[in-house]
Amino acid sequence: MSRNYYSEINLHFVWHTKESSPLLVPKIETIVHHYLRGRCINTPGVYIHEIGGIETHVHLCLSIPPTIMISDFIGQLKGASSHDVNQKLGHKAVEWQTGYGVVSFGTRDLNWVKDYVQPARTPRARPGRGSPGMHHSTGKCG
Repeated sequence: MSRNYYSEINLHFVWHTKESSPLLVPKIETIVHHYLRGRCINTPGVYIHEIGGIETHVHLCLSIPPTIMISDFIGQLKGASSHDVNQKLGHKAVEWQTGYGVVSFGTRDLNWVKDYVQPARTPRARPGRGSPGMHHSTGKCG
């Protein structure tokens, strides 16, 4: 693909822990988020806008170039992040459920999606218009 392109590919990703178990306690969540942020920063053309979630799932708000195959990229993020956390802690602390959800959004909605994704340890009201296309309980789009 030509390197001369213009794109605004903004994506909101969600994936769950295996069986939606509450594995992402603060200590583990910190390690997972640190790994995901670093991996995204070190992937050419990927810009991480926000990372969040709760004990049962992760949210990522990213912009990606058209040269990245989404399914491969998320598969690598999930696999490598669980491997990294489990190696650091010396035991199996994180395991991801199969699959993920992804929704695209326009640049004008970026701040709204970032606000939605921002980390929160306690339930809170989400800004305006409801969910940005993801159901927390199922991780499914809709």
